[in-house]
Amino acid sequence: MATVIAAAERAVAVPHAPAEAPIILVFDSGVGGLSVLREIARARPDAAFVYAADDAGFPYGALADRDLVARVNAVMDALIARVRPALAVIACNTASTLALPSLRAHHPELPFVGTVPAVKPACAASASRRVSILATPGTVRRDYTADLIRQFASGCEVTLVPSARLAGFVEAELAGSPVDDADLAAEIGPCFVDADGRRTDTVVLACTHYPLIVERLGRVAPWPVAFVDPAPAIARRVVHLAAERFAEGTLEPRLPSPPIQLLSTLRPLSAKLVASILGRPAAAPELFTPALEGVS
Repeated sequence: MATVIAAAERAVAVPHAPAEAPIILVFDSGVGGLSVLREIARARPDAAFVYAADDAGFPYGALADRDLVARVNAVMDALIARVRPALAVIACNTASTLALPSLRAHHPELPFVGTVPAVKPACAASASRRVSILATPGTVRRDYTADLIRQFASGCEVTLVPSARLAGFVEAELAGSPVDDADLAAEIGPCFVDADGRRTDTVVLACTHYPLIVERLGRVAPWPVAFVDPAPAIARRVVHLAAERFAEGTLEPRLPSPPIQLLSTLRPLSAKLVASILGRPAAAPELFTPALEGVS
């Protein structure tokens, strides 16, 4: 089992600078975005981070498209007003494919970095030319995902595999309720196609939850594959934008960087869990209640 990053090189760590690093807001519906924050924090160890989980809306894939866009915009409006970040990362494929255009329109002054299925690097890396995309049902049915396949499949046979349960399994696993190997194997089993003398050799992890248990996925897989994680490529993009914003003098000094701030809409996040995943301290978690009148 190998884990492949969604680009040719890792984001380069930036040394601690004498001036202050940006406040970076990382947002997801649950804990999945921690896989993205982990890579960003490695690349910008000097940055101040806020991790926000709209767990009251989890799973986003269960929401109708219109309701999801309305909810993400309402929650992000509240977060941006509270945190005043220099950058915002939407560490959720489902939210990114639907809500990024409206978020950028509502907040034109704020750079947003989204998360999309890493189809291009996966297909470029596949030797067997047989690739699977493991994602939530919402991401699988998006036109955006189909467009990525049309543009970047590069002659690969691509299998879309919707998993309604795997993100929830990750949430349970990290909350201390381990999931049976058989259940995990059933969710990822359709990714593994052996036909016409070719086996799947590359699986795109198209939900940010999945990389958090990639070792377990490798253990229950019927044969070794490369799992493609987009987080390092996202981190590299964040590093680039943060450097631009810093160079323009748009950031206020905030050194030394504080512990990662944790916000959620339903249950307090575990500071201990976050610290163990990220390798840096996290502050006491806080709940926040965005204005959601008329929003599902």
